[in-house]
Amino acid sequence: MSDQPLPKLSLDYKPLLILPLLMLAALPLVGSGSTWVTLTVAGLAMGMMIFIMASGLTLIFGLMDVLNFGHGAFVTLGAYAATLVLLPLAGWLAADSLALNLAALALAIAVAVLLTGGLGWAFERVIIRPVYGLHMKQILITMGAMIVAEQSIIAIWGAEQIPLQVPQTFRGAIVVGEAAIEKYRLIAVGVGLVVFAAMFAVLNATKVGLLIRAGVENGEMVEALGYRIRRLFVGVFVAGSALAGLGGVLWGLYKESLTAAIGGEITVLVFIVIIIGGLGSVGGCFIGALLVALVANYAGFLAPKVALVSDILLMALILLWRPTGLYPVAKR
Repeated sequence: MSDQPLPKLSLDYKPLLILPLLMLAALPLVGSGSTWVTLTVAGLAMGMMIFIMASGLTLIFGLMDVLNFGHGAFVTLGAYAATLVLLPLAGWLAADSLALNLAALALAIAVAVLLTGGLGWAFERVIIRPVYGLHMKQILITMGAMIVAEQSIIAIWGAEQIPLQVPQTFRGAIVVGEAAIEKYRLIAVGVGLVVFAAMFAVLNATKVGLLIRAGVENGEMVEALGYRIRRLFVGVFVAGSALAGLGGVLWGLYKESLTAAIGGEITVLVFIVIIIGGLGSVGGCFIGALLVALVANYAGFLAPKVALVSDILLMALILLWRPTGLYPVAKR
């Protein structure tokens, strides 16, 4: 038996350097330090919300090889489900009480997550299961489901915009020097970090996480070892749908209004983030979401016309450098 130590896994640090380098490069271009801080925090907040919405889908894509273009419907449903709590409890949101504000928001998130998670379970069984491995049919059937979901929302809630009220204690900004940082954006950053930390812990410190990561890399081997990967499929799909619902609540409050098209608008952006990060990679999805949001914010300030296509340009540059994304896991 050889006494040679096992080779150590080397961390690919290059993608990790892109974020700080981007921030440093933007500072002299923006000119004002306070404006740079405001833009950066706003970009991080936007990126965290995009990550929450995209993180479940990157696992669905990586593990299940499912092109779910209906993922945006769960974002919309989560946001609209939250209105079932936020609108009746508008008094709690308007109260200058952190406890009442948190209680109303927690109830809204719980309703959204439970509803979208349950619908995700039904969606996987009825819509997705018959088309495993059939990419063209997946695209058509999930896009059709997205359209049906949007029209159903319009039928139930109406076509008018629904204003959403940010809780009273989360309004306003914290002034640091000359920079004004909105409280809600700081909360969005905190929630995004908690979700990322929880996903990282589950994927790297639990047996279920080990099976999910192994299933992303080689699902046939996991099945050969006697594990029922179909159950993993269902669990991941439910979790991904629930995360989309959570992201929908945060995104709706961020926009402060809702329309039935809110999920469709974010779907393309979510897929861009997944492609930039690498299929099946939660870490890559995290970096990709922050990159997309920061570039959009900086470009929106420096060159508004470029901001309209900044996410496409960023994706093109990343794929020219790394054709399979920053941290590819799934072999698709």
